[in-house]
Amino acid sequence: MTSVGFIAAKLVCFRGGHNSAVARRLEAKMCKEMKTKLLRLLPLTSSRPASHQGIQTDGTEILNCAVKALKDGHIVAVPTDTIYGLACLAQNSEAVRKIYDVKGRNGHKPLAICVGEIQDIYKFCKVKVKEELLGDLLPGPVTLVFERSEALNTDLNPFTSLVGVRIPNHAFMRRLCQMCGEPLALTSANISSQTSTVEVCEFQELWPKLSVVVDGGPIGDESRLGSTVIDLSVLGKYRVIRPGCALSSTLDVLESKYGLSEDSGEE
Repeated sequence: MTSVGFIAAKLVCFRGGHNSAVARRLEAKMCKEMKTKLLRLLPLTSSRPASHQGIQTDGTEILNCAVKALKDGHIVAVPTDTIYGLACLAQNSEAVRKIYDVKGRNGHKPLAICVGEIQDIYKFCKVKVKEELLGDLLPGPVTLVFERSEALNTDLNPFTSLVGVRIPNHAFMRRLCQMCGEPLALTSANISSQTSTVEVCEFQELWPKLSVVVDGGPIGDESRLGSTVIDLSVLGKYRVIRPGCALSSTLDVLESKYGLSEDSGEE
């Protein structure tokens, strides 16, 4: 996958909806003072006039900047196929601690991991379902929970033997994972217990604590439900942890195509 198919503007510190000269100067000053880079992505199908689109690239500039920040142990805000997220390297224990601090998140609430390809799941999870099932649900707005493997950082969710894994249906996110060469720890871009976000301006209070904010524009699904989370750690069974935005279609695949039954928790 050599291109993520995006138009990447220069490193800018203003939002498209506030493009007056005054707004640009104010937000540029704010970004400079807090040393946070706001990197703007626009789809190639954007209807904006060419003069507003910036430099047309394959997204390499933004990807390289985000990868460097992650490799340096920083937290990066990213768009996904459901809501905006905060990401760090899952294998970096200090970065994992930092992401909890940024959100004010309860230390006993787990973080999911995000990978670029289905084959990556097998390195960090003990998978008990057919690979075809994974291919039917991923990439997509689903988090699948499996027993974790020994390869995963023991400081990530040390209180549980399970881990949720995502492959978002989002070209930038998949390429970011591939370029990092290791899983990202991923959680929603908001202060813990507050509403999920679908635009970067909605979590602006977190910007000073982040190294990079990747602005992918408004996320189309404004349900703010996040991914559907399904536990598949028990052979032949599934358990719904969070209904999320894709419950009906996910259960149809699990039950109708693969014959899995809901785990009632009873022996």
